[in-house]
Amino acid sequence: MLSDEGLQVARQFGIVFEFAPDLDSLYRSFGNDLRERNHTDRAELPVPATYVVDTSGVIRYAYLNADYTYRADPQEIIAALVALERP
Repeated sequence: MLSDEGLQVARQFGIVFEFAPDLDSLYRSFGNDLRERNHTDRAELPVPATYVVDTSGVIRYAYLNADYTYRADPQEIIAALVALERP
């Protein structure tokens, strides 16, 4: 599990996007300041992503979907983790 304050890791993976000014204004009108939340100087969010990375730093499973309502299947994540334990 990774908490990515400042979106530093998400930037390395190339999955950060910046909000358009009108969408940023809308979010701020609801009290959701992405700059403050993410500790950045821009209104940005990462694309929702799930990675399973082995101890050598190799990505063994990746799931990304720009539609935040879709997430990785838990059974797929578990299978990827179990596969890491196999020689």
